Amino acid sequence: MAQRALRRVFVYGTLKRGEPNHHLLANADNGYAKFICKGSTNRRFPLIVATRYNIPFLLDKPGTGSYVTGEIYEVDDPLFEQLDVLEDYRKLYDRQVEDINVGIEGGNLPCWLYLLRNCPDRLLKLPMLTEYRNSLEQPYSRRPPGKVNIFEELLKGDE
Repeated sequence: MAQRALRRVFVYGTLKRGEPNHHLLANADNGYAKFICKGSTNRRFPLIVATRYNIPFLLDKPGTGSYVTGEIYEVDDPLFEQLDVLEDYRKLYDRQVEDINVGIEGGNLPCWLYLLRNCPDRLLKLPMLTEYRNSLEQPYSRRPPGKVNIFEELLKGDE
């Protein structure tokens, strides 16, 4: 039996357990996903909530913001492709490997994470989080697929 290639992914927003898009990881029809552990970034990043859809964004501004807490999953290629679709990989987000701190005993694990590159500096004026949680004050709302260009909305400042 051939082994599946697995990749570790660090999720910090709506894909975490208990959050609105976790079903993508929990549904075996999308591919294989296994929760590994909680962790936090080794570098500071700004984690913000923006747009009328209250989407969490990790901005590609290392050294700014906080150490961000999230969850690490092992996923197979079909699920990794699903994550790319959800994150609008290459259109909205880019991804890169970052070392994620999993505690004194566990050390660091290299994981893929999604970052918003080329973001307007004014986004750095928004409140920065250490951990995302969907809330009644800023409820996450799914955007209609293909109907809204979130990056254009961020550039215009329609938050």
